Amino acid sequence: MKVVLCGPPHSGKSCLREGLKQAIRRQPGAPYPYVITGCPDGEGAWFQEAALRDPELARELKEAYKAKFTPEFVDRVEASVRNCALPLTLVDVGGRTSPENRRICAPATHAVILAGDMSKVPEWLAFCEDCGLSVVAVIESAYHASEDTVLGIGPDGVLRGSVHHLERGEDNSARPMVVALAEYLVRLAAGEN
Repeated sequence: MKVVLCGPPHSGKSCLREGLKQAIRRQPGAPYPYVITGCPDGEGAWFQEAALRDPELARELKEAYKAKFTPEFVDRVEASVRNCALPLTLVDVGGRTSPENRRICAPATHAVILAGDMSKVPEWLAFCEDCGLSVVAVIESAYHASEDTVLGIGPDGVLRGSVHHLERGEDNSARPMVVALAEYLVRLAAGEN
């Protein structure tokens, strides 16, 4: 199961990725959530943990690693997604429905859409459909809210709700929406509904 974390820019995808990884790792018997970073924005899988320990160093390293999409980068990440055979892989992509992201996402199997601006969700639903991804969650990133909302899994198999205040350097792994998503992905990876 290769799950793309996608949605508009500045929705908190990389923050969600780290919280989700930690929430999955706390579940007994869950597969290890392998992470592939599919955006050259400098926020690799290491970033959240580094930001928790030393925010200034994390910012400096992010700037040093920040780059643009290149054909070589896209080829490498697309091959990593295609060739990964682990039971549960999270693929963090940039906030654009671009040809580069289309190539990176095409070998994946599922998608979680995270959006601070819910009017952008239809664009991402169409993108996921075009890439052949099964959307398993649509989550509002409600930065200024004070709590999460878990609406549950609909008859279409899509988990819906909101997650509040996704902020770099903060642990969000125990938030209700992050935990609900982690539990759902583990069930799906195990072949359960």
